[in-house]
Parts: sequence; C-alpha cells; structure tokens
Amino acid sequence: MAYSTIKTSALLPYVSMARVFINPKTDFAFKKIFGSKQSKDILISFLNAILYNEQDEIQDLVILDPYQAPRIKGIKDTYLDVKATLADSTTVIIEMQVLNVLGFEKRVLYNAAKAFSIQLGVGEDYTLLNPVIALTITDFEMFPGNDRIISRYRLKEKDDLSDYSDDIELVFVELPKFTKELDDLETSVDKWLYFLKSANELETVPPNMGEVPAINHAFTVAKQSKLTPKELDALEKREIFLHDNRNAILKAKQEGRQEERLEIARSLLDVLDEETIAQKTVLTVEQVRQLKK
Repeated sequence: MAYSTIKTSALLPYVSMARVFINPKTDFAFKKIFGSKQSKDILISFLNAILYNEQDEIQDLVILDPYQAPRIKGIKDTYLDVKATLADSTTVIIEMQVLNVLGFEKRVLYNAAKAFSIQLGVGEDYTLLNPVIALTITDFEMFPGNDRIISRYRLKEKDDLSDYSDDIELVFVELPKFTKELDDLETSVDKWLYFLKSANELETVPPNMGEVPAINHAFTVAKQSKLTPKELDALEKREIFLHDNRNAILKAKQEGRQEERLEIARSLLDVLDEETIAQKTVLTVEQVRQLKK
C-alpha cells in the first residue's frame, strides 16, 4: 500500500478540512483518539509503549472524566485531556500541549498533585492514596539541555538520589526531539511518536504502522470523514486558536529580538560608524540614523 503526504500551509488552519486524518497534537483530536469510549485498546497500547517500555504491564483500565473538581471550595478547577485508572488503581493523567505558555511546568506539577490529593474524602486515611502518573506530551522542547525524548521524574533525595516516594511520577514526551522518518520506525514507541507527530500529514495508513492493531484503530478513529459537523467545527476552531496563539508567541519573540538589536546599536553609536553598526546588528542604516536623532 502506498502512502504520501499532503502539502499544506501552516499559516492556513482551515486547510485541515482537506486532510484524511485529524491532527493528534490538538487537544480536541487527542481526546477523541485516546479518551473516547471506544479508545481503551488504543490507550492501553500507547501507555504500555511510553510508560512501560513496550511491556504489557497494563491489561485493563477505565477511562475517566478528565475534569478534576476540587475538594475544597476556592481551589482552582483543572481540565485534563485524558484521565484513566489502571487495574492496580494507579491514576494516569495525560495532557497534550502545543504552546509553550508561561508557567506550564508549574501547571503540570499542580495537576499531578491535585490528582493525587482528590482521591481522599473527608476523614479517609492517607494509606488509601494510590500512585499518580502525569504524562505530558509537548510540541516544543521542555528540556533543551538534553536529547532524551522521554524523561521521567520522581521525588528523590538531593545528594544520594535515593527515592522518597514513587507515588507521583512526571513523564514528559518532547515531540520535536523525535526525528525518525517513516522507513526508520522500529519499535512501538517509534510508531506511536510518529503517529502523534505526523498522522495528519498522511493520506493512508503506512503498512509498518498498520501492523500494530491499536495504531491501526487509532488511524480509524482519526479519520476526518468520521467526524460529525459539530466535531469538525470544534476542531477547526481549536486549530485556528492554536494558530493565532502560536503566531502571537512568534511575534513577541521577534519584537524582543528587534529591541535587543536596537539596544546594541544604541551602545555602539559613539564607537562605530553607521554602516558598521547596521552590519553588526542586522538593522538598516536608516534605523541607525533614527536612533541618533
């Protein structure tokens, strides 16, 4: 079976209407694929690959309402993309994040701590608390200093790194660090990461991915033709929102770099000539002259 990609412009969110598969990186699509009633086998396969190194540790789970209502009045409500309870009573919360917003790393910790704490009712014993795994998938680099695609964090002693508790575990998947091409996919982890990153660019299910039953099922759920008009409208609005916010972030970064150039140019006005300053700061000579005025 042949496969191909659809060439679309990142600047036109509405072109998603012509795609075969929806984009799993949008929270709407991610919830649809991994958190729907028919998604149990998909979620089990995905979690076994990412969390348990492709071992069949998870045999069963229950997909829950991802809304985390607070136990105490005044505490902030939280909304997750997917939430599930495993057969051993471990809670797994999953969030797909496209935009690197301010305070996101604290939000991850807050959501994990909240999922842990709301297990108990008034007067119940702390021994009843079950472990929580917070799985966060990002379309940006959370930890630029290392090349690890999947990172895991637990509470440890600062010097000898002995474990304090494994009751709360933070797992991060950074999609930009995954660079394998379709023909290079070997493991189930590879195939799931490629699905998340590139499913919406495919026209058909690649043979080496379709051989994994759960991934083949995920492609079926992700077919755009299966969405209702209401779902298509919600998906398009979400893609437009992400597109606009991504552009706002890029604009802010560009404006910040421009201001840096202007500050450097100001500091060189009494040292170098206008042409040299323009060359070193990537400004125009006219911009440098305006600074002098």
